[in-house]
Amino acid sequence: MKQYDLPKEGVRRPEAIFRASKLVMGKLSLLGLMLFVLGTPARAEPWPTPSEGEFTLQNFHFESGESLPSLRLHYRILGSPRRDAAGVVRNGVLILHGTTGSGRQFLTDHFAGVLFASGGLLDASRYFIILPDGIGTGQSSKPSDGLHARFPSYDYHDMVRAEYALVTEGLHLNHLRLVMGTSMGGMHTWMWGEMYPDFMDALMPLASLPVQIAGRNRMTRHMIMDSIRNDPEWNRGEYKTQPRGLTAAAYIMLMMGSSPLQWQKQAPTQEAADQMLRSMVDGLLGRADANDWLYQFNASRDYDPQPELEKITSPLVAINSADDQVNPPELGIAEKEIKRVKRGRFILLPITDQTRGHGTHSLPAVWKQYLAELLAASGR
Repeated sequence: MKQYDLPKEGVRRPEAIFRASKLVMGKLSLLGLMLFVLGTPARAEPWPTPSEGEFTLQNFHFESGESLPSLRLHYRILGSPRRDAAGVVRNGVLILHGTTGSGRQFLTDHFAGVLFASGGLLDASRYFIILPDGIGTGQSSKPSDGLHARFPSYDYHDMVRAEYALVTEGLHLNHLRLVMGTSMGGMHTWMWGEMYPDFMDALMPLASLPVQIAGRNRMTRHMIMDSIRNDPEWNRGEYKTQPRGLTAAAYIMLMMGSSPLQWQKQAPTQEAADQMLRSMVDGLLGRADANDWLYQFNASRDYDPQPELEKITSPLVAINSADDQVNPPELGIAEKEIKRVKRGRFILLPITDQTRGHGTHSLPAVWKQYLAELLAASGR
């Protein structure tokens, strides 16, 4: 079969950015970053209602040497798998969420409504879409289920291995059309390309970098973990109510993903800024657990795809935005490392009225043209 290579362009700045709809903008202006950290509840969905399920891995062994007799992975699926004459599934799409999120975060107007609805690039009537909750998140096995600080110290390798087991053993797929992810999910996408290079047709990591987490990124994660662990109320994970250190951690997390330009527009007065901060912090704390956060941020400690980037053989398009404070463009890392990916391409989105800092990863209206090009370039 003929293979199609992506253009070897390094960085490409789009001449035109797709405008987000008024509905998207309305949602964004309410809580800003919170829409991306936690996802918004779906309304009357123009996409199919997903099926939900759980897959259990027995006697799962972690990179730390620890194990769980039973590891539960929750997932959501839309559409149905389709196999070719050789029995290979050709329409599977795996979409991976960010650090404190879950697969549910993609079931929103501004994500599913753009990609999964009829006529969308990932129309659920044509694709089999898989939205898992990673280890330690959502409805999958996590510290807050009861083990607290005795839960195994999982890392990204454990999470990716479990995702692969879900796809192959749980859902019985032998191939994926696309692996894509946002933030932590983007980092997992780089790892999928190295760990299972022949398993997918295409890769799209969003809001991530293919190097070890260091510099300010690592420092802010350390601040979040220290805010929890250094609070006496944490009590080595055996707290009865959420420790006050979780609030300090929430402050840091909000600053990590903030968009200075958009926050100024959304809160142009002192009163508006105070109210917006209260709303965002309350939204975070209403769904957060200190032990879960501690494990979720600590899981990134082993991430470092840089040494093996040449192993990635599938077409890959990495997308970051210029107002992303987690992966700021002045580092120049993506531009340098993408040259080592044989069929890789890096897109840097300029700051516009549509971008939302790190949270731009959840606005496909801004970057869907590059997904369309990737699907076309990697098609059979």
